[in-house]
Amino acid sequence: MQYREYGRTGKKISVIAFGGMRFQPDGDKFDFDKCAAVVRKASGLGVNYFDTSPYYCGSQSEVIFGQAFKDMPKPFYVSTKSYESDPLKLRADLETSLKRMGLQKINFYNIWGIKSMEGYRNVMRKGGPYEEILKAKKEGLVEHVAFSTHCSGEEIAQIAKDGVFEGVTLGYNILNFPFREKGVRAAHAAGMGVMIMNPLSGGILPKKAELFDYIKNPDDKTVTEAALRFLLAHKEITGALCGMGSVEEVVENVKAGDIVKDFPESKRAEIKARLSLDMDKLCTGCQYCDGCPAGIEVARNMLAYNYTILERRERYFDVMRMHWGLPADQADKCTECGQCEKKCTQQLDIINRLKNISKWGKERK
Repeated sequence: MQYREYGRTGKKISVIAFGGMRFQPDGDKFDFDKCAAVVRKASGLGVNYFDTSPYYCGSQSEVIFGQAFKDMPKPFYVSTKSYESDPLKLRADLETSLKRMGLQKINFYNIWGIKSMEGYRNVMRKGGPYEEILKAKKEGLVEHVAFSTHCSGEEIAQIAKDGVFEGVTLGYNILNFPFREKGVRAAHAAGMGVMIMNPLSGGILPKKAELFDYIKNPDDKTVTEAALRFLLAHKEITGALCGMGSVEEVVENVKAGDIVKDFPESKRAEIKARLSLDMDKLCTGCQYCDGCPAGIEVARNMLAYNYTILERRERYFDVMRMHWGLPADQADKCTECGQCEKKCTQQLDIINRLKNISKWGKERK
């Protein structure tokens, strides 16, 4: 495993990091021993950065990590986060995270999900979340303060210029790189650690490997290998957060961290020429948008909508029927309340997508 400096913190981070959002339950419950074994396997193979949140995996991800951390093979760093705007609630999130994971401090604490410059200003307001985390840092409960974001590259660059954070976690991959590359470079230039989330576009790349075969170099065995190779060829990137729910996934992802290769500029240019603006707007399946008052399963609808971007319109209906077993007229229920869009960290135009889906459904009848 190769390691890189996390900004100016003095800490060296494994280029393949563990994203704690993809643990899979057995039935309706998690097998904590089995999930913890996946975490320990990653540690044994050299992964030393573990990212989670109070709400991942039905609020069980931190619990799983806590079980794993009781007996880790090697030293490790922990990243978790809170999106709370109320400082008291943010503090409660922090204390919950420490308790669940059995930790005295969080190495990297992210202010979660800054989606716009307005959101950034709210975080930085007097008496707001940022000040609360600085208090926790003075108390020794937090070691380094970072933020996570789905902002545009230009907006990330503006935040980085202010120099108030030590690191950033951002959505960046081989399918959307032209749209956030400026942010990656600006954060690195500002001396920040740069952790990448959604490195495989929320799992879309390996799930639809046949569609993305064009990203492979002649010596890449899989699209996963090519996608991680692309990211790790960036000197600006500290590490890639790979969601891992099984030992097999750990082993496959760790291979990319053993041998970091250059990514040919000619190949990069070829891929860039094939991308459209919509490729920056693929749903990653985080499910934050769920809880629709009208009963629409928004996340599943948006994941199915991805296929209309990647393939053709009709695939939405195929996925809804064959993957989810859901009726295709769910979108008709949308009241345009906007709750889902407020929750969406990617700022997807969910309401318009649901309108499109509803229109397509009527045209099919």
